[in-house]
Amino acid sequence: MMQRLAIVMTFLSLAVFGQHGNTDTAQVIIPNRYNAFEARTKPYVIMISADGFRYDYAKKYNTRNLLNFSDEGIRAEAMSPSYPSITFPNHWTLITGLYPSHHGLIDNYFSDYKRKASYAMSNTTNAEDGSWYGGLPLWGLAEQQGMLSASLMWVGSASNAGGTRPTYYYHYHEKFSPGEKVDKVINWLQLPMDKRPHFISLYFPEVDASGHRFGPDAKETEDAVHKVDAAIGTLVQKVNELGLKNVNFIFVSDHGMIKVDGENTLEIPQMLMDKNKFDIYNSQTLLRVYVKDPSEIKSIYKKLKTFETSDYKVYLDKKFPKYLHFSARDDYYGRIGQILLVPNMPKIFLEKGKKASAGKHGYDPTIVPEMKAVFYAWGPAFKSNMTIDEFENVNVYPLVANLLQLKMTKPVDGKFKTLKQIIK
Repeated sequence: MMQRLAIVMTFLSLAVFGQHGNTDTAQVIIPNRYNAFEARTKPYVIMISADGFRYDYAKKYNTRNLLNFSDEGIRAEAMSPSYPSITFPNHWTLITGLYPSHHGLIDNYFSDYKRKASYAMSNTTNAEDGSWYGGLPLWGLAEQQGMLSASLMWVGSASNAGGTRPTYYYHYHEKFSPGEKVDKVINWLQLPMDKRPHFISLYFPEVDASGHRFGPDAKETEDAVHKVDAAIGTLVQKVNELGLKNVNFIFVSDHGMIKVDGENTLEIPQMLMDKNKFDIYNSQTLLRVYVKDPSEIKSIYKKLKTFETSDYKVYLDKKFPKYLHFSARDDYYGRIGQILLVPNMPKIFLEKGKKASAGKHGYDPTIVPEMKAVFYAWGPAFKSNMTIDEFENVNVYPLVANLLQLKMTKPVDGKFKTLKQIIK
């Protein structure tokens, strides 16, 4: 009893006093939650995302730990991100099993014209407001069925999306090193059975940051890949030392990365600069246009088509490629815009006066394979030494739900049968 009390008090003190300067680094703990009796004997899943970790980085940079773990367990040839292959949309897809157009997080920045408000990933008020997020995230599914969950910086995990936050979570910041994040996961797994989370989601931003700044082939990106690989190795070692049974690991990313042409960038058509007529949202690998007067959509589209070159294509939302699930028929929240300008890799749209980063993502992964993400899985629930074909990231959600023995209570776009083969 005294040992148990000491663990809990240490855990709470770390939550209360975890302040780094002016950044709120304190853990948030939802009080009065406990694992249901049945949940205490269920498996554990630690789902790890390394932002921007391209599908081929592990081999490209010879990551000792990740290659070993994926050799022992499951390795996908690649995992296809949802379109657009951007961070916030794909992290929310991984955690809800829905395409971006179906869960509403269609970009890192967008407007909702029905609610007359805008969303920006950098706006904490937006990021922690669950009303922006559709779908039921995996931690919410777990919590609603009596299983505690925890999250370290996953997109949307500090919000009440789906009605239920994780029992343990942090407001987003980048003050923790990969090693510190590993220690916090171990702290969670050392909690008493009734307070110990069985689903943990963990996020690393380092690879994406280096890929953007220096490009996917730079030494700095290689170093970031090895930093994450070392953290995963330490995490697995420390988890094994705990002696817990049935701990399963899933390592994913949201998208890949490619070097773009930052010198010969595409200019945004001047006519779109009229703010009285248009709102434009430029992620550089996709330019979305909202036409304020619906009667002008067709004429504006026809005029923009006259500007079209071999470097980019212009689409009406109704005519956008069906396989990308990003057309008007899929736009459940009306947030995409009626006209889309899509540059061909390595071209990007860039506003005057702005400087392009070395690496980018966001392109169609079926055309630009460098956009593809990684998927590895290992642990007692998975088969060994198995390589599977590429699959869409919407299928991760039903896989995790099955591993945790949770009943899916809302429809999703993913199917369990896609990855059923990898489970023992």
